[in-house]
Amino acid sequence: MTAPYGTADAPRIAVRGEAHLEVAPEIARIGVTVNARGRDRRSALDDLTRRNAAVLDLVKSYGEAVERLETGFFSITPELSSHGRSERVRTYHGRVHVTVELSDFTALGELTMRLADLELTRVDGPWWALRPDSPVHRQARQQAVREAVQRAREYAEALGTTLAALVELADIGAEKAEPYAPQAAGRTRSMAFAAAAEDTAAPLDLEPQCQHVYAQVNARFTMAPPRL
Repeated sequence: MTAPYGTADAPRIAVRGEAHLEVAPEIARIGVTVNARGRDRRSALDDLTRRNAAVLDLVKSYGEAVERLETGFFSITPELSSHGRSERVRTYHGRVHVTVELSDFTALGELTMRLADLELTRVDGPWWALRPDSPVHRQARQQAVREAVQRAREYAEALGTTLAALVELADIGAEKAEPYAPQAAGRTRSMAFAAAAEDTAAPLDLEPQCQHVYAQVNARFTMAPPRL
């Protein structure tokens, strides 16, 4: 294994380059939970099916503003009576959870409130984010590399010499072969809305939350021997 230090003829400089970008989000996610309750299983399922279809139809009506629509889970649960020792079912409770991802934030506030107006429907979110393949991540990495080069150059200039060659460039933790964990794109804020308003509510004004993107690299350079 190569030693992490240089020699008198080829001194080394080891630096860390960092970048922190603040950018607007590219997508917003909301969670929609549809509920139904009935005295028998069939009525609960029928109501749940009808309400779930209303949610899906409403979301799909926004066309290209919706990038992704996914059903996360479905459940139908019998609730037993609290009286007596027999397994007597008092009611059935059904739930379906749907995740909606939008790129058009002008439609987000309107869709959120229209969903919240649906019968026995809960809306959570929004959660703001960048796409996994967003060019912002590449920009942050490149900026971190440039910052590492600039820092190493300043150290060399302080010694009256110049950089000679790049010896190593690595993401933080790459030497230890640790699993890569992306930096958080920014804090998420959550809002929940309860349905059942008699009149359709006005569109909600939702301000996109700034996203924070971080990148860090370790770099080692050799430099021409300084005259000390």
